[in-house]
Amino acid sequence: MSELVVPYQMSYGAPELKQNYKKYMTRGFIIAAGFHFLGLGIYWGANYFGQEEEPTMMVRIMKYSELGPPPSIQSSAAPAIAVAGPAVKPSVGIPVPVPDAEISPEQTIATQTEMSQAVGPIGDTPGGVDIKIEDEGPPPDFVPYEKEPVAIKKIQPLYPEIARRAGVEGTVWLKVWVDKEGKVHKAEIMKSDADIFNQPAIDAAVQWVFTPALMKNGPVAVWVSIPFRFRLQGN
Repeated sequence: MSELVVPYQMSYGAPELKQNYKKYMTRGFIIAAGFHFLGLGIYWGANYFGQEEEPTMMVRIMKYSELGPPPSIQSSAAPAIAVAGPAVKPSVGIPVPVPDAEISPEQTIATQTEMSQAVGPIGDTPGGVDIKIEDEGPPPDFVPYEKEPVAIKKIQPLYPEIARRAGVEGTVWLKVWVDKEGKVHKAEIMKSDADIFNQPAIDAAVQWVFTPALMKNGPVAVWVSIPFRFRLQGN
């Protein structure tokens, strides 16, 4: 009778896994540490052997007695100095004598007063010069400025006699063009409660004087709104 041979079954479970885990964990740690130290060694070795040696400074100390005599001043060549040549006499503007017979007796020389008046006439303004700033035209409705114009001379409008007798009151809003000199160049009606007050308001507005509006330290022309209120006394 033949015997039945049962193959040997190797037991493998949790104890074997724990034992193999510790073994391979230790091997892996040793191998990783070896690679780590090997990489550090290569890095530091490359830096150490790759450094260039600093040049050696040689200093020689000599005594005063070993120094040679200083060079002679007489033997040293002096620097050449350029000498300008003789100046050439001017050939323009030299007065030439003329015989008395060729001089016109009618020729006269202008005085200082005549020459000053011919060059620039003296005006009536302080300082002797009349300066007038020319305006290029009416400004746009909005002009930026840093300093607004301020009225320094105001003229009150005349109350129309017809409106006074009729007891009519109202307000006229004007838009005036203040030029670069601060003078009112033009006045326009913006709104009016009664047409009878329009012309007196315009006649008064054109006589107003302002300080000019300034922008970047220069005068500019602007539009200014002025309301004129016509009220009877006692109202």
